[in-house]
Amino acid sequence: MPTSAPSSPVPVDDVWAVLGRFESIADFVGKLSAGELEGGGGPVVGAVRRLTIATGGVARERLVSMDARDRSYQYEFPAESIPFPVRSYLATIRVRPVTSTGTTFVEWYGDFDCDAAVEEEMRTAFLSRYVAFTADLVAHLGC
Repeated sequence: MPTSAPSSPVPVDDVWAVLGRFESIADFVGKLSAGELEGGGGPVVGAVRRLTIATGGVARERLVSMDARDRSYQYEFPAESIPFPVRSYLATIRVRPVTSTGTTFVEWYGDFDCDAAVEEEMRTAFLSRYVAFTADLVAHLGC
């Protein structure tokens, strides 16, 4: 269920400086009114970010892996607080340079496990979020 943002005129390091801050996604995602790491500290593997949704709900996401050199990370919903009818969910974000043009390509996708009865609904729900979040990122970067 991959999605991607169009290549942007923003250099890859500038895009990663925003998107690579796991704890700060609420800085650019319009549907979020706040975000913070639970327990303070930095964005280390195992850290949980608590996101306040503009409508008042709360979501929690745990950092599973972070590779700043590769400009990528993965996160999941902690098993005790999955906000969708899925058994598991793992999202991956990658930021890549387009070397021929000096632009940036963002890839954001997720893998999940759920009952067949809600699979298409969840696929649509997650895909729409990735599209909206990457559009918010593009707007935040002024592209």
